[in-house]
Amino acid sequence: MKRRGFFWLLALAGAAAIGAAGYLFLTERPLAVPVAAVERDVAVRVYGLGSVEARIVSRIGFEVGAALTELAVDSGDAVGRGQILARLHTAEQQARVVRAEAAVEAAGATSSKAAANVVRARAVLAQRRSTNNRRQALAERSAISAQSAEEAQRDVDVAAADLAVAESEVKVAQAQRADAEAALLYERTLLDHHVLRAPFDAVVVTRHAEAGTVVRAGEPIFTLMDPGTVWTLAYIDEARAGSIAVGQPAEVRLRSLPHEVFTGTVARIGIESDRVNEERRVWITCDRCPAEIFLGEQAEVAITVATLPEALLVPEVAISGFDGHRGRVWIVRDGRLAETEMIFGHRTENAKAEIVSGLPEGAKVVAAPLKGLSEGRMARVTGDAP
Repeated sequence: MKRRGFFWLLALAGAAAIGAAGYLFLTERPLAVPVAAVERDVAVRVYGLGSVEARIVSRIGFEVGAALTELAVDSGDAVGRGQILARLHTAEQQARVVRAEAAVEAAGATSSKAAANVVRARAVLAQRRSTNNRRQALAERSAISAQSAEEAQRDVDVAAADLAVAESEVKVAQAQRADAEAALLYERTLLDHHVLRAPFDAVVVTRHAEAGTVVRAGEPIFTLMDPGTVWTLAYIDEARAGSIAVGQPAEVRLRSLPHEVFTGTVARIGIESDRVNEERRVWITCDRCPAEIFLGEQAEVAITVATLPEALLVPEVAISGFDGHRGRVWIVRDGRLAETEMIFGHRTENAKAEIVSGLPEGAKVVAAPLKGLSEGRMARVTGDAP
């Protein structure tokens, strides 16, 4: 019995020794870890989704209401500035123009009559003055009575008053003619408003009405787009948008042309972010635009915010407690692991962060969140992370 007890004690001791050796082997053996490497000429890009838009998109219609008689263009057509797009029924307005033209002619005749009256009044006044001069000379020599001289002077005064009235009637007639001409211009302008012309060189996006429809003033007939103002509206996460500036280069990929890359430039940054999605609006103009534009098409945008000549980048998955500026990473120093806090700068589109400061001299940064990482454990560098 004593021998059997001694045997069991030896077995237990052996098992404990084997377990301790296994534990030490698993926990104290050097852990193979990949480390981050210095990269050169790193392009820092900010990624976002958006859509193709145009800065100038206009919904145009008539300034007056009537029935549509003609639609000259359709969706997808290119139109030039001043080109006729549609017409309204004009018979009623043409009648108003004819009536206004007649009013102008009548005002012109009245003005001519008033001018003729002025000529006649001046002639009468001249004749009355001549007679008055002769009678005043005779009255001074007592050849005629004083009453005759007074009557001659009265006739001159009456003729002068008639001339003043005639001249004022000329002014009234001229004002009436100007009013009639203004009314004619107004009616002709309204008649011209029955023709819809393109306000700029454009492409017809949508036709909203068909011939025969009675439209109201201001009701849209066409939606026009200026193809020279095409740009891409991108929505960028606020956490990545801080480095974006006007003038930075960008690349745009369209959903319909996934194998083509269109270069562009940041043209505008919205001053108001989307409060729900926490995204910033950024507009990118294209240096080389697609041959055909489809408004609203989904686009992928990559904006180059910086180019780093040399940078030590670590995957964000290897950073704990990362807030976009600070975080903790594992490092290998003198063959052992340690966790330390570091400050980060730029973040790349492939989810890596640039280490700015906090790395001890001679230390390397662990580039993957491995199991078994613990403070002080021995580590063996297996090479730079791919």
